[in-house]
Amino acid sequence: MSARPVLISRPGARGEVLAAAVAAAGLPVARLEAMRLEPLPETPVMRTAWLDIDHFHKVVVVSPFAAECLAEALDRYWPQLPVGLAFYAVGAATAATLHQRLGVRVRLPPPEAGEDTSEALLRLASLASLHDQRVLLVAGEGGRALLADTLASRGARVTRLAVYRRLPLDPSPGMRQRLARGDYRALVVSSGEILEHLARWCGDAALNQPLIVSSARLATLAGTLGFRAPVVAAGATPDALAAAVADACDPEDADVDQDDLEKG
Repeated sequence: MSARPVLISRPGARGEVLAAAVAAAGLPVARLEAMRLEPLPETPVMRTAWLDIDHFHKVVVVSPFAAECLAEALDRYWPQLPVGLAFYAVGAATAATLHQRLGVRVRLPPPEAGEDTSEALLRLASLASLHDQRVLLVAGEGGRALLADTLASRGARVTRLAVYRRLPLDPSPGMRQRLARGDYRALVVSSGEILEHLARWCGDAALNQPLIVSSARLATLAGTLGFRAPVVAAGATPDALAAAVADACDPEDADVDQDDLEKG
């Protein structure tokens, strides 16, 4: 029998990087396609925001894919970015994408914050008082209102642009069986939407398997969904998640019989 894999649910190229990091720790990996990210067509509101980017004081970007979409748009309209814009990113991967694509300095939660989350970003001193400042928030469709609401409550005039959508994908028949039986070593999830989407296929054995998440907020959500063994990684980066996987997947416990898990 082949070794039970670690299931990676992060979509796209970032999922490939995460899978490689886990594989480098010596663990078998399988990609669990649960969501696809798709850029939204440019609307007149988007075009106005891109053309008027120099009217904003701050630009807050919530995810690497949002950063990619932003960079694509600004490349079309601004051969050279205007000076004076302050860029903010929720996590290190988003900051890296902005720096690589736009060459800008990016503010993000400090390492001592312990998490790459909206809450950690909002603790930055430069976001504490925003009286009459124009803030562009670049995100996906839906999602949490925490950033927009908090920035507005601090005096900012917030423009929120949704630049991509998340399309949930049903797991393949083989993956449904794995989730139903807990036939995997660990499940890695860094999105609340993906976690809620996958929970419907997780049988009782899966709820007892290690679930690696990227924040305490996701761990709390996991508990409400019935997962009994959430493990909070030090962050959402591939290295942080891979380290948490390696810690959770004790080789001595790696071959627990699934029938025993289902009974217990």
